[in-house]
Amino acid sequence: MKQMRMAASLRYCSLAITAAAFVGLAAPALAQEPSAEHLSAARAALDALDATDQFDAILPNAAQQLKTSLIQTAPNLVDVITVTVDETALSMAGRRADLEREAAAIYAKNFSIEELNAIRSFYEGAAGQALLSKGPIVTRELLQAAEVWSNGINRDLSTATEEALRATVGETPTEGSGTENQ
Repeated sequence: MKQMRMAASLRYCSLAITAAAFVGLAAPALAQEPSAEHLSAARAALDALDATDQFDAILPNAAQQLKTSLIQTAPNLVDVITVTVDETALSMAGRRADLEREAAAIYAKNFSIEELNAIRSFYEGAAGQALLSKGPIVTRELLQAAEVWSNGINRDLSTATEEALRATVGETPTEGSGTENQ
C-alpha cells in the first residue's frame, strides 16, 4: 500500500514537472508581438547597421554551387542548367524580405524602441559609419595583437615558473621526474 502511494506520488510529481515545463516552453509563444512602431525602429536600426547585407550572397552562391553540381552530372546540358538555375534563383529573390522581417523581429524582441533609435542614430552618424567601415580591419588587427600578447604571456609564465621552481626545489619538474608527487 505504501509503495502504491509512493508510485502515485511520483507519477503526480512527474505530471506536475511535465506540465510546468510545457507552460514554460509555451510562454514565449504567447508573448506579445512587437508593435508596428517597434518593428519600424528595428528595420531602421538594421538598415543603419547594414546588418543583413552579409547574407546577400547566400542565394547567388547556392545557385552557383547547384549549377556546378548539375553541370558535373550532365555537362551536355550546361546551357539549360544555367538558364534554369538562374531563372529559379531569380524567382526566389523576393524571399530575401523574409530574412529582413525575421531580423527586425529579433531586434525588436531584444531592444526597446528607444535603444533601436539610438543605435540607428549612432550608426548613421560619422562615428558609426567609421566603425562600420574600419571595424573589420580594427578587429583583425586586435586579434593579431591578442595572439602576440598571448604568446608572450605563455612564454613568460613558463619561464618565470621554471625559475621559481628551480629556486624552490632546485630543479624544474619534467615528465617522469617524480617531483610532481612531492
